[in-house]
Amino acid sequence: MSTMIELKNITKMYDMGGAEEVHALQGVSVTLQKNEYVAIMGPSGSGKSTLMNIIGCLDTPTSGQYIFNGVNVSEMSDNELARVRNREIGFVFQTFNLLARSDALHNVELPLIYAGTPAAERRRKAMETLTSVGLGDRARHKPNELSGGQRQRVAVARALVTSPSIILADEPTGNLDTKTGEEIMILLEELHRLGNTIILVTHEADIAEHAHRVIRIRDGKVESDESNGHRRTYKTAAHAS
Repeated sequence: MSTMIELKNITKMYDMGGAEEVHALQGVSVTLQKNEYVAIMGPSGSGKSTLMNIIGCLDTPTSGQYIFNGVNVSEMSDNELARVRNREIGFVFQTFNLLARSDALHNVELPLIYAGTPAAERRRKAMETLTSVGLGDRARHKPNELSGGQRQRVAVARALVTSPSIILADEPTGNLDTKTGEEIMILLEELHRLGNTIILVTHEADIAEHAHRVIRIRDGKVESDESNGHRRTYKTAAHAS
């Protein structure tokens, strides 16, 4: 495996006005390898969401270095960060973040539209990716015509369609029932087996257990960084519930 992400002594401070400052991250140093499946875990207020935002180029550190695929992104402009987000990072959110008035195919196309991909090519790629997550027959359905599990599969397809360097999944089962959540976790495991690098952000221990490495954050610092002692074996994921 080759190094994909290096976080070197990352701090993040928020000025709350007056003399009040919040130190969300305090000297975090982490190295992540290509094709790892890592969970970042911690309670509310631990700093894990801030760390996720920095890894996902949604925010920049107050100090420290963030090296992504050999490039220092910690000092990039907003426009440069936007290009990295669109080309290199696929996001899967707890709330799906789908366009309500657009069908599944158009929702998956969106990153390709932003990237300037020609219409015929982006429709082909979007359809191929929807089919790969078991939703080829739901391409023309809008989000309100899909189950929660199907909507999250659309979100996963949208994350995959640009062939990103990493998939960043933020509480991806938070709005799903237990059975559907397990199906999404199985899908993420299958994507990892196919060579994708996955970073999973969660506060739930049973969800973090699906990853092969767990980084625990508390009070803005890395509390522990351990490999899971087991590897789960899954059957092929059932199609959307």
